[in-house]
Amino acid sequence: MARFHPLTVTDIRRETRDAVVVTLAPSEEDRAVFDFTQGQYLTFRRKFEDEELRRSYSICAGKDEGVLTVAIKRVDGGCFSTWVNESLKPGDTLEAMPPMGAFFTALEPDVAKHYLGFAGGSGITPVLSIIKTVLAREPRSRFTLVYANRQISSIMFREELEDLKNLYLGRFSVLHILESEAQDIDLFTGRIDGEKCAALFRSWIDIRSIATAFVCGPEPMMLAIAAALREHGLRDDQIKFELFASSQPGCLRRKAEAAAGADQGAMCEATVTLDGATRSFRFPKQGQSLLDAALENAMDAPYACKAGVCSTCRARIIEGEAEMEVNHALEDYEVRQGYVLTCQCYPLTDRIVLSYDQ
Repeated sequence: MARFHPLTVTDIRRETRDAVVVTLAPSEEDRAVFDFTQGQYLTFRRKFEDEELRRSYSICAGKDEGVLTVAIKRVDGGCFSTWVNESLKPGDTLEAMPPMGAFFTALEPDVAKHYLGFAGGSGITPVLSIIKTVLAREPRSRFTLVYANRQISSIMFREELEDLKNLYLGRFSVLHILESEAQDIDLFTGRIDGEKCAALFRSWIDIRSIATAFVCGPEPMMLAIAAALREHGLRDDQIKFELFASSQPGCLRRKAEAAAGADQGAMCEATVTLDGATRSFRFPKQGQSLLDAALENAMDAPYACKAGVCSTCRARIIEGEAEMEVNHALEDYEVRQGYVLTCQCYPLTDRIVLSYDQ
């Protein structure tokens, strides 16, 4: 079965000056493959000048909308996002992997919950999917969103969020935090940091009522929010993260360190299972990730960001030990069960056995 599937672009809508919403349609035989869970993402691939690029974008549609949509914001110097914003058109085809990700909680239609969301910029996309699905399928629950942007003109889905407030009166509220535009209430101006979170929890949000908090945005903002949530009583299992950009150096730093003085002669014997097929190969214990070693040995291992941010390259170690340089995607319980991000994974033992199928 193909790892990537063709999706037809049926519509492109300009959301802000530098972001578009793309509506996609799978073939009839692939329709079930793209039955997503709220908060999940799609990984796309495309060749640019003979170089394959893979990029992940969150689904922004709710489960009950009957469509598959992603929002893609142009990134300075970003080849894929610029191409989508400037050249992609209805009728074109994009190749995508099936929906992935665990940025969600199980729905409980008969339970009344209070959810809290923090989103920064385009981090609204998976949170929007969660909001729409929760409000539709948990009729007793409510959702409070804190949404940070530079200015009013950069707010994605502004009208849609207002429509949701009107549709779900008393169950959905939005607090807009603008970095560079003054607002009537000083608290809603500036950047979201620990101090601002504490003030929000004192005046606007009853943190004791929160069942789950969803946080998606730039890494510094997420770290500050997570620390504030923990400080005000939320447990780690009540905080869900989705990081779309990372300042971590990732495996490049590891490669540089290895080249500077590690024993380049040490080798690891790897046995890797992927799509039911098992292959063994040897690769250096220093300077090369498990993912890169698998790709070098002609295995079509799944990956997207290669920065420890998404979980596309997730696999389980069955035998041996390894360490991850960066992990922004796996929960603690997954790590305890032996799961790793192979793009950030380096062997500690002379033999390692892992599976992408578990």
